[in-house]
Amino acid sequence: TVTVGGKQHLLGLYDTAGQEDYNQLRPLSYPNTDVFLICFSVVNPASYHNVQEEWVSEVKACMPHVPYVLIGTQIDLRDDPKTLSRLLYMKEKPITYEQGIKLAKQ
Repeated sequence: TVTVGGKQHLLGLYDTAGQEDYNQLRPLSYPNTDVFLICFSVVNPASYHNVQEEWVSEVKACMPHVPYVLIGTQIDLRDDPKTLSRLLYMKEKPITYEQGIKLAKQ
C-alpha cells in the first residue's frame, strides 16, 4: 500500500509481456487500471519507436479514458562507453531527453 494525502491506496504493478504471442492476453490485465506506465529504454531505439506504434495505440484502444505516463529507463547507460559502442556498431544513437519530451507531447 501507498499513503497519499493521508489515505492508503493499493498499488499493483504488472509488467505485461511485449511479445506478439501475448497480444490477445495482455488486454485482459487492463480492467480496473487507474494509470498505465509505458516504459522504453533510452538505449534501445526500437523500444522508443514501439511506444507510439504499439503501446500508446493499444492503451488508447483498450482503455481510452485511462491516463498513461511515459517513462524513459536506463538513462544511466546513455553515456556508457560500452553501450555507445554497441549503438554505434548498429548505426544507432541513444534517445535524447528532447526526443523523450517530444514523444510525451504527441
